[in-house]
Amino acid sequence: MGSVSPRLSVPKHIKAPEYVGRPAPTPFTGTDVKTPEQIEKIRAAGKIAAGAIEMLRSEIAPGISTDHLDRLAHDYVIDHGAYPSTLGYRGYPKSICSSVNEIICHGIPDDTVLEAGDIVNIDITAYLDGFHGDLNHTIEVGDVSEDVHNLVERTREALNRGLMAVAPGRAVNTIGLAIENYAKRFGYGVVRDFTGHGVGEAFHSGLIIPHYDSAPNYATVMEVGMVFTIEPMLTLGTHKWDMWPDGWTVSTKDKSITAQFEHTLAVTETGYDILTLP
Repeated sequence: MGSVSPRLSVPKHIKAPEYVGRPAPTPFTGTDVKTPEQIEKIRAAGKIAAGAIEMLRSEIAPGISTDHLDRLAHDYVIDHGAYPSTLGYRGYPKSICSSVNEIICHGIPDDTVLEAGDIVNIDITAYLDGFHGDLNHTIEVGDVSEDVHNLVERTREALNRGLMAVAPGRAVNTIGLAIENYAKRFGYGVVRDFTGHGVGEAFHSGLIIPHYDSAPNYATVMEVGMVFTIEPMLTLGTHKWDMWPDGWTVSTKDKSITAQFEHTLAVTETGYDILTLP
């Protein structure tokens, strides 16, 4: 655990989500099915978040700290007129999550320096015009081992398998079934306790999208216009985890390497529409 720098500021003209400065967000009581106009607003926010990740991709290299990446992403998001959604969410102190090697999710950027052979997951959400767009990518730092490279590429493919399961009339638990069936071919652990979620006006709407075979539970039926994230987390070992004392950083219990990919999507008549593309 490294040293965390002071919280960055956001210009007053950029509207913050309602939860900033409060212990928790107001419970969401709306619907996960969005209008075409709302979907376009989520896409606009998602485009900024995706652009920030693409910018960081060219910056990630041995010797760079995760705090430096956070500052770059923070500046990118606010320069595009959006608010970095994680900043101040339930007290979270940074504008991205940066999860290195055995960190499953929610790693806090600090003075930790990336080394060749590491992998780092960058999770960025932008809030623009009242809507959030959320995604993450795992990025290799220099040359990584074959096992780790395969894990990264197969986790990316696991997200694709989950996306291909999306269709109106299906239960959301079919998404996790597709992901777990694919991951089991390689003996990977599939993290269960951190999930995809509904997103839009709320950062997390209450809708849960598991990444494992959870049937008959989580049987919410997908509808055209429904918006949520899929974000599988696969490991080279166990799916079990530990929480760091900071209350955010989640590591694999056996300290095995883990990767994750995420998109925000809308359900369409024929499948899905990814809303977090640069």
